[in-house]
Amino acid sequence: MAHAGKGVEIGVFIPIGNNGWLISTTAPQYKPTFNLNRQIVAKAEAYGLDFALSMIKLRGFGGASEFWDYNLESFTLMAGLAAVTDRINLYASVGTLTIPPALTARMAVTIDSIAPGRFGINIVTGWQRAEYDQMGLWPGEEHYARRYDHASEYVQIMRDLWTTGRSDFAGDYFQMRDCRMRPLPQAPIKIICAGQSDRGMRFTAEYGDYNFFQGVGLNTPAGHEPSNRRLMAEVARTGRNVGACILFMVIADETDEAAMAKWQYYNDGLDSVAVDWMISQALADKSAPATASSRKKALPERPINLNMGTLVGSYASIARMLSEAAAVPGTKGIMLCFDDFLVGIEQFGEFILPLMEVERSVKLYA
Repeated sequence: MAHAGKGVEIGVFIPIGNNGWLISTTAPQYKPTFNLNRQIVAKAEAYGLDFALSMIKLRGFGGASEFWDYNLESFTLMAGLAAVTDRINLYASVGTLTIPPALTARMAVTIDSIAPGRFGINIVTGWQRAEYDQMGLWPGEEHYARRYDHASEYVQIMRDLWTTGRSDFAGDYFQMRDCRMRPLPQAPIKIICAGQSDRGMRFTAEYGDYNFFQGVGLNTPAGHEPSNRRLMAEVARTGRNVGACILFMVIADETDEAAMAKWQYYNDGLDSVAVDWMISQALADKSAPATASSRKKALPERPINLNMGTLVGSYASIARMLSEAAAVPGTKGIMLCFDDFLVGIEQFGEFILPLMEVERSVKLYA
C-alpha cells in the first residue's frame, strides 16, 4: 500500500453527535452509538490511520434534522474505544467549564492505563453559550474575552499533576491546595486546541501539541496556509513542537460528477432552522475577531457543514487534494469526517489512501 504523507498524521473525527457534520434532512440520518463509533475506529485502525478524536457537544441546534440533539459523552466513549483498540491514538474533548482540571487529569490517566501512551485531550473553551447556561455553568459575557486565560490555568494544573503528582497552583480561576494525584501517566498526554484567533493560537503555542483548524472552502485544499503561517509565528516564539491539524469533510465517489451530485443533494436539504440557531450562537460573542472559529461558523457560504473545508470528488481527486493539503508547511495532521462514515472510511482506506502522493512516516496495514 502507498504511503500518505511524510510526518503528517491522518485521523478521523468520529460522529459522537447525530448526523455527523451535515445540517441537512437529505444527508444520512443516524443516531450516535458506541457500536457505530467502534466500527468506524476499528476500520480506521485497520487502514493504519493514526488517531480518532471525539468532540464534546452539550446542546444541539434543533430543526427538522434535530441536529446534534443526540450526543454521547466524549471521555466515556473514548475509554470504551481504548479497550477495543490496540494501536490508534484516541483524543477526548473536555469543556473546561464543566469538569474541574484535577478530575480531568485523573480521568485522562485512567484512560492512559487502558491504552498506554495512546490518549490525549482536546481543550474546548466554549463558543456556544446555551450549552453551559442550561446547566447554570455560564460565567458571564466576560468568559468570551478571557476563556484562554481560564484554559491556560486549566492545562497548567493538569501538567503539574501529570508530571509531579501534585499541584499548589493559585490563579484567578483555580486554587489548588496540596492537590495530589497518583498514578502518573505512562507517557505524555498530548493536548489539542481549536483556537483560531491570535489569542487561541498563542494558547496552543504555549500549551498544546496540535492546533485544530478547519479547512477552508470547497475543493481548496491549501486554504489553511495563512492560518498555518500565523500559528508558526506563535510557535517560533515558544520554540515548542506544535503543528496544525486540519479538518476536512470528504465526499467521494467513483467520479467527480457523482460526488458533486451527492453534495448538491445534501445542500438541497439544508435545515435552515438548525443553521439559524447555530449562527445566532456563533454571533453571541460580539468581541470575537474575524479569525475566530465561532465567526467562521456564521459565514454564509457553506453553513450546511459549519463552513469546514470540504473536498468533493472522485477518489483520485480527493487523493490529490489531500496530498496538497498535507504539503502545506506547518501541517502536522489531517482529520477527516464523511457524509456516511462507514462507507466513507472504507472508500478512504481502499481507494484514496493508496493514491496519495506524499509518504507517511508510519507503517500502513492493508
